[in-house]
Amino acid sequence: MKAWLLMTTALIFGMQQASATCAAQAPHSHLSASQNLHRDMRKLWSDHVIWTREYVVAATSNQSDATAAANRLMKNQEDIGAAVAAYYGKAAGDRLTSLLKEHISIAVDIIKFAKAGDKTSQQQADAKWHDNGEAIADFLSKANPNWLRATLVQMMNMHLSTTTDEVVARLTKNWDGDVRAFDAVYNHILAMADALADGIVKQFPEKFVEARK
Repeated sequence: MKAWLLMTTALIFGMQQASATCAAQAPHSHLSASQNLHRDMRKLWSDHVIWTREYVVAATSNQSDATAAANRLMKNQEDIGAAVAAYYGKAAGDRLTSLLKEHISIAVDIIKFAKAGDKTSQQQADAKWHDNGEAIADFLSKANPNWLRATLVQMMNMHLSTTTDEVVARLTKNWDGDVRAFDAVYNHILAMADALADGIVKQFPEKFVEARK
């Protein structure tokens, strides 16, 4: 009886492992090209806010992993630029990467000034942050007519606002507020990722024509 139980347990475990391996290796063939793009954009922009949060938590708490988080966050800006380059060319991808890295660098300064209680420098950096947000909106709206500048500016301002709420909550140790702030950050970035993916699909419909069965 004991031997039978051991064999059965081993068989079930083996089947679970095989199933997990197949699932991990299986291509997303069940998804359309448009769905794949939306999934990829959500992943990139989710990484953007998740690694921003990792940096915010580390920097506001004086943790030693702040630099590692910042480096990974900068890599994410390169990943986003590469995704854009696939449709608009390397020069466009490099330009967006540059703008996004500036976006992150300014955020780092804002946190530094906020921690130091330097309100004047923080306000100046915040103004620069919003100027950068408008520059990102300008760049994207010129690349794709489906990405309206006014809509993009509004999206970037919301991103900056929700991220600021997150930083303030961490610095004031308002942990419930911190959780709510990140929920807002994450929900908004998913909507933004979807809007960007929608614009690409509309601009390049030939790349998303599904084969008829």
